[in-house]
Amino acid sequence: MIYITGDCHRNFERFNTRNFPEQKEMTKDDYVLICGDFGGIWNKDTENKEETWLLDWLDCKTFTTLFVDGNHENFDRLYAYPVEEWHGGKIHKIRPSVLHLMRGQVFKIGEKKIFTFGGASSHDIDGGILESDDPDFKKKKRKLDKGWVPYRINHLSWWEQELPSAEEMNEGYKNLLDNDNTVDFIVSHCCASGTLASFSNGTYKGDILTEYFEEIRQKVKFKKWFFGHYHDNKNVSAQEILLYEQIIRIA
Repeated sequence: MIYITGDCHRNFERFNTRNFPEQKEMTKDDYVLICGDFGGIWNKDTENKEETWLLDWLDCKTFTTLFVDGNHENFDRLYAYPVEEWHGGKIHKIRPSVLHLMRGQVFKIGEKKIFTFGGASSHDIDGGILESDDPDFKKKKRKLDKGWVPYRINHLSWWEQELPSAEEMNEGYKNLLDNDNTVDFIVSHCCASGTLASFSNGTYKGDILTEYFEEIRQKVKFKKWFFGHYHDNKNVSAQEILLYEQIIRIA
């Protein structure tokens, strides 16, 4: 079995047995896949007590937790995990049964091929990105806090790796081509530019990643594309599904 859901932001309450009773019939060979903003790798330097407890709690679940990265992840730490091979693609193993599915990979899980590609642009940064070593850091922060202007701090609440490198995008192209540009599912955090335009009414702007996804949307054959990021549950089209709190079974 494969289930899929949207952003968690470190709140895993949806996975308790009351909200997700299906897990009583699941094993470690069954999966729950999170469409980014997992949030379990967030503390600045290393795991704190809360993070350790949450990750251990997930690891003790009957199922295996999979996630693509979003924009609310500590990429300094996430990318420091050793890269391993799993079901035909590259992962970071956070716990034995908590796995980060890396960008541009095609995984074969059961009879399904799943292309994964995390990342997204942060929306809530009207005040810009602050540098903690800036001599005027405290002054700038106080001003933004006083005006309730949202901002991020580099390497503390924002990382440039929220958007992909050329290497990651090229690896995605290659892996799709190796699979004849045909997969069952695509799982990402944000979506293609055309998809974004169809439901956001200009609220969200496109970027290098949404344009990359638009190219993939035009040339790759897929049955369903699942994504998160926009905090809603909606069938955007017959093939593209935006997820937030919902947990749905896809295989």
